[in-house]
Amino acid sequence: MDTSVLPIIVLLPLVLGTTLVSWLKQFSRGVTAFGAIGVSLIVFALLLTQANSVFNGAVISQSWEWLPQAGINLSFRLDALGLLFALLISGIGTLIYIYAYYYLSPKNSLSKLYFLLMLFMSAMLGISLSNNLIILLVFWELTSISSFLLVGYWSNYEAAQRGSRIALTITGMGGLAMLGGFVLLGQITGTYEIDQLFSMSSQIQQHALFVPALLLILLGAFTKSAQFPFHFWLPNAMAAPTPVSAYLHSATMVKAGIFLLARLLPIFAGAALYHNIVTFTGLFTLCMAAFFAIFKEDLKGLLAYSTISHLGLIVCLLGIGSPLAVAAAVFHIINHATFKAALFMIAGIVDHESGTRDLRKLSGLWQLLPFTATLTMITAASMAGVPLTNGFLSKEMFFTELLANLSGPVMVVSAITATLAGVFAVAYSVRLVHGVFFDGPVGKDVPNKNAHEPAFGMRAPATLLAVLCILVGILPALLVEKIVNSTTQASTQSAVFEGTHLAIWHGFNLPLLMSLIALLGGLIFYFSLAKGGKIREIDLDPALGKLQGKILFELFLKHLLLTSRKIKRATENGSLQSYLVWIVAFSIVIVAMPLLSQGLTTGTRELTHASAIAIVLWLLLFSACWMMLWFHHERIKAVLISGAVGLVVTMIFVTMSAPDLALTQITVDVVTTVLLLMSLSLLPQLTPYESSRSRRWRDAIIAILAGLGIGWISWLIMTRDHSSISWFFMQQSIPLGGGTNVVNVILVDFRGFDTFGEITVLGIAAVGVLCLMDGMRSHGTVMTQGLTFRFNPSPLMFRMTASWVLPLALVVSLYIFLRGHNLPGGGFIAGLITALALIIQYIALGQDKAEQLLKAKSGRLYEIWIGTGLVIAGLTGLGSWFWGRPFLTSAHVYVSPPVIGEMHLASAALFDLGVYITVVGATMLMISILGDSRHSSMSGPLPKGE
Repeated sequence: MDTSVLPIIVLLPLVLGTTLVSWLKQFSRGVTAFGAIGVSLIVFALLLTQANSVFNGAVISQSWEWLPQAGINLSFRLDALGLLFALLISGIGTLIYIYAYYYLSPKNSLSKLYFLLMLFMSAMLGISLSNNLIILLVFWELTSISSFLLVGYWSNYEAAQRGSRIALTITGMGGLAMLGGFVLLGQITGTYEIDQLFSMSSQIQQHALFVPALLLILLGAFTKSAQFPFHFWLPNAMAAPTPVSAYLHSATMVKAGIFLLARLLPIFAGAALYHNIVTFTGLFTLCMAAFFAIFKEDLKGLLAYSTISHLGLIVCLLGIGSPLAVAAAVFHIINHATFKAALFMIAGIVDHESGTRDLRKLSGLWQLLPFTATLTMITAASMAGVPLTNGFLSKEMFFTELLANLSGPVMVVSAITATLAGVFAVAYSVRLVHGVFFDGPVGKDVPNKNAHEPAFGMRAPATLLAVLCILVGILPALLVEKIVNSTTQASTQSAVFEGTHLAIWHGFNLPLLMSLIALLGGLIFYFSLAKGGKIREIDLDPALGKLQGKILFELFLKHLLLTSRKIKRATENGSLQSYLVWIVAFSIVIVAMPLLSQGLTTGTRELTHASAIAIVLWLLLFSACWMMLWFHHERIKAVLISGAVGLVVTMIFVTMSAPDLALTQITVDVVTTVLLLMSLSLLPQLTPYESSRSRRWRDAIIAILAGLGIGWISWLIMTRDHSSISWFFMQQSIPLGGGTNVVNVILVDFRGFDTFGEITVLGIAAVGVLCLMDGMRSHGTVMTQGLTFRFNPSPLMFRMTASWVLPLALVVSLYIFLRGHNLPGGGFIAGLITALALIIQYIALGQDKAEQLLKAKSGRLYEIWIGTGLVIAGLTGLGSWFWGRPFLTSAHVYVSPPVIGEMHLASAALFDLGVYITVVGATMLMISILGDSRHSSMSGPLPKGE
């Protein structure tokens, strides 16, 4: 396999899959399903082509530098562990897509479900194949977001919305904690590359930050895999469509935490804290959830708690951490994926055909659904650990490793707990089969007493999985032994592991006795509970009180909301002056605290005399600032004076030989002045006066302290010698960036990522203005005071003059853009010049006429410009990856076309073009929306005085 295919496997569902299902929905549901199944099969086939080599020990890896200074690279790694999970994700995903086509009614959007499932699949593939902790975290959070959308698929059901919020909150908080753990690992080792961390386990475990890093990472894994006490989010996610539940429980969401523990096992193995926490958390979760599952009245609720229990079993094995225990965990991961996906599909069939999944109403469905009942018996037997099924083998391996790796009273208690969990597992499995398909005739409460077997396509995925449960149970050595051993080796990185032999018979021993006790005890326990009628869900609320995960979570959210409201009422009073007081005062304290203890005084650098021009500019700046202070209540004057301050700053840049800064300052100053003047149409003409003399003194003192503080810090810096990095940029501007204008080369090459972020923020701000103004319009708030501003047609002479300005300005803008890489200029300045030329057309022709000529009515054109500019800039940055270079690395060449002569071409020009288009689009969108007649007479609430 070409290693560059690894990111393609991850991105195939995200890019091709989502696009395809969105496009195919216009044809038919069948075509949409065919497209989704096809994409999933392609991913499965690409992975399958590497199964032979990878399961024989090969490791395929690929890495692209992204932010190497921060240790963040796009690194992917395909070993046996990653391949196993990726095969489960794509293989079971394909079956889910087939099942979903039959399960979902034509009234519901199949393309929407496929779209979200594709997003989910891509995120899980990213987790499985990532070799960088930070990139893994990105995909980790994407699973939380996509599962939130999937669980809340039924947008009109309150239970679905509540369940999705709980799932997102719990797993999101865990992901945030895990980020902290990853950062600490990076601080300990200096790298985020997972394969490099394997060789540093002793260094990591001996470091003082190991314990907090371990606890934070375990918090992320436990929340994602629903371990106690974070298990409660998973049953609340049962409001999702059944195909989602089947996928989430068998191969994706909840397996992410399991994968993380298996992936990082070589780092944590040997640390007693890790083994104790993980082993006994898993063991307790195993028994607790199995007990609760017995009494659930919702079929999917029973399966949800059984999932939590089986996840606890796997976590316990990974906590034990020996190679054979990990082998048992890997084997059970495979087995659980097969029987649990099948059981959820069967639950969907029962619900789909009978009209209910309430165990109190279901009985005797064997008469109506004999084939489905057979499938249920096979898969439920696997879940219970009945001999000749795959679940029996992995559960017996669990008992064996529990006895082999623990000793003394701990071993006895653990063995009893595990056996009890086995008893409970058999009980809820028997209840699933007996309570739904037998236990009397067809229940009188079943809504559809004429239920029948569903279409073959709906049964086929569950049938295939049920067959695998039997085949693996009978022929484990032939079918999965090599996969289990190679995956165990990849997870443990053990040099002494020689593999384990999977067989259906290991002789008479204590684990077999524990299995027999679990089988017989489970049958006796269930039928004794069911004697005399249906099993009722136990009400544990009186006994547990508020010590329940869901109740504690809701109390936490309640108090968080109440506290935030109190803070809001105390601080948010609608007064801009109060907000500024808090912001400036807080800034003063935060900056002063570390500096006051330093005893900083004037440095030893030799001072120079101020030139005459410096004194003149300082006096102009002082005068402008004093005028701003004097007239700040009169908003028009304040805006014009702020423009004057900008002009003085521009002159300062000119005198200090900073032409790029001067050009940027003057263009930004003009555009912002226009924007501010237009914004005044939405505000009263006067800023409210301070309500008392004490407030004025308070504001004056805070302002003086802030000004003196900034002046003091500036003085301390300027009177000290410092080591500048400007020499690096001066030396490397031409050889690395291909330009003599160092400022522009820094912006589009050395710090291009910062610039990309800045234009993104600019585009978001423009769209934010659009949303804000549309919101004001929808509320219909009418302006009662303030200025009115509209771009109305100007006199004929001005219109004629403006008609000459636009082409001239565009020529100047093109000139500024083209010279930017070697002389003062660039895309940002050129974009502002173009925007100014267009603003002049608005003033001359009127907004309606100008937008009619530009075909930019309602700002639609400018929104397209913003998106186009960002796409061009982003694609330019991505292009460098194809040559193995970091994001936005510039390339430059010299060409000699006929007639023109030698030309210097740089890829940074394309990035600068994206900057140019984005700046023009964002500026004009804000201008057009503020001047739109639909908004010119509207405003929000007037500011309150103090």
